Amino acid sequence: MAIQILRDLRGLRVQVVHPPDNERVRLVEHLRRIGCMVETQWPIPESWTDSSDVMLLAVEHDVRGEIQRLLKSSDGLRPTLIAIVGYEDPSTLQLVLEAGAVAVIERPIRPFGLLTNLTIARSIWLEKRETDKRIRKLERKLSGLQRIQKAKAVLMDGQGLSEAEAYESIRRQAMAKRLSMDDMAAAIIHANELLQYRAKDV
Repeated sequence: MAIQILRDLRGLRVQVVHPPDNERVRLVEHLRRIGCMVETQWPIPESWTDSSDVMLLAVEHDVRGEIQRLLKSSDGLRPTLIAIVGYEDPSTLQLVLEAGAVAVIERPIRPFGLLTNLTIARSIWLEKRETDKRIRKLERKLSGLQRIQKAKAVLMDGQGLSEAEAYESIRRQAMAKRLSMDDMAAAIIHANELLQYRAKDV
């Protein structure tokens, strides 16, 4: 994976959100020497963009409100975030942590260490994304198991089946209707809730 990340740096889409000064010019030049495709922006955008893989964000005290607005703009997929800081005071570090930056570049910006920061930040971000995917998959699986358990209880109470018989009944119905066990369980639970609701109205 590490070798692949290094290969992928060439052609990586990088958005540099930094005031237009000589430091930004040097940063962009070095990123382009690495092989990145670079876009610059200032002031801070109102929302995340899906047109970049990495964002290098200048964390400035006087744009704290704009940074916080950006952080709240969306819960969608964000780019790998690298913070550019000039000070290591508590309020700056708090903002860096709130932003979810996975690496920090200090001012004055130097070419040395930029490639390392970019590689490590990208590696951490990709690993976190894969971990989040696995967690969501496990959460869906757990929810499915809980629904099947609830559907079994419905059949056991309503039809006097044993746990094994209830499970087999759900499995047979799912196969007959070409549904997943989870979907079949959800249908059984929904039907039972409708029956209970109608019984209350009678």
